[in-house]
Amino acid sequence: MKRRDFITLLGGAAAAWPVGTRAQQSGRVRRIAVLTNLAADDPESQARNAGFLQGLQELGWTVGRNARIDYRFTLGDSDRTRRYAEELVALVPDVILSVGAAATAAAQQATRTVPTVFVLLPDPVGAGVVESLARPGGNATGFTTYEFGMSAKWLELLKEIAPGVMRAAVIRDASASGVGQFAGIQTASATFRMAVTPIGVGDVAEIERGITAFARSPHGGLIVTGSALSAVHHDLIVSLAARHKLPAAYYSRFFVRNGGLVSYGADLVDQHRRAASYIDRILKGELPADLPVQAPTKYGLVINLKTAKAMGLTVPETLLARADEVIE
Repeated sequence: MKRRDFITLLGGAAAAWPVGTRAQQSGRVRRIAVLTNLAADDPESQARNAGFLQGLQELGWTVGRNARIDYRFTLGDSDRTRRYAEELVALVPDVILSVGAAATAAAQQATRTVPTVFVLLPDPVGAGVVESLARPGGNATGFTTYEFGMSAKWLELLKEIAPGVMRAAVIRDASASGVGQFAGIQTASATFRMAVTPIGVGDVAEIERGITAFARSPHGGLIVTGSALSAVHHDLIVSLAARHKLPAAYYSRFFVRNGGLVSYGADLVDQHRRAASYIDRILKGELPADLPVQAPTKYGLVINLKTAKAMGLTVPETLLARADEVIE
């Protein structure tokens, strides 16, 4: 979906938010709350939300007719995330869509009764969101992004595309998810004879300071793990990697489409589209406790050849052959 099409679609949703009287003429309007991490005008945010709206429409839910959506965009700020979660719960929604670990934790703190569907959550059992993947047991269920052990794949990709890299700075937040992803990379580092160093992603200054200091020594590369803050600061991270000529492996393709080198991970737009199916089932009477947590069904390896050339790297043909998308 093109950006202007999504803005038009979202605009239609916004027009229905204040009153929604037209929709009520044709039956009950169900209220969906969305707590997400990127800015409303971020292209990746628009793509994800467009996928979610498309999924709802395919199942018969139309904003302005039988559905109303309240969005809150947190930009990865923890205080804003908690406040927005409370605001959304106060609106008495029928169901909440929470995007990422921080948003899901905030939604769980705000309510243990309103049904919640999460996406982009690595370890819902470890985070205490569900009792088990097969039987969530509470008011939440949804879609995981990956197991922590998969984070070693980013280290492998970095070494394959840039064999000269001997040190890797791991961009990660301070949450349990960030710690878990770093642990997976650290466990695999000995296999690839790589030294790994964590760099915080709390704010712009921390990111700039950490990457700049790391880049002063040779043979370095970056690994960017999944988090709301790394997503919010994706342009900054990609630009710093280019400035310091640091080969970097990312958890999502939108980094690579914006100039990053290589990524491997779940299709995050597809996760939002699939979330609509659980929203639909809950609105029709099913309970989150009975809906099993699902793993991703679509993964993608994306390589940016333009970036590789700018860094003086020759991408192995074996790696190109495995790629799902190659950006020339």
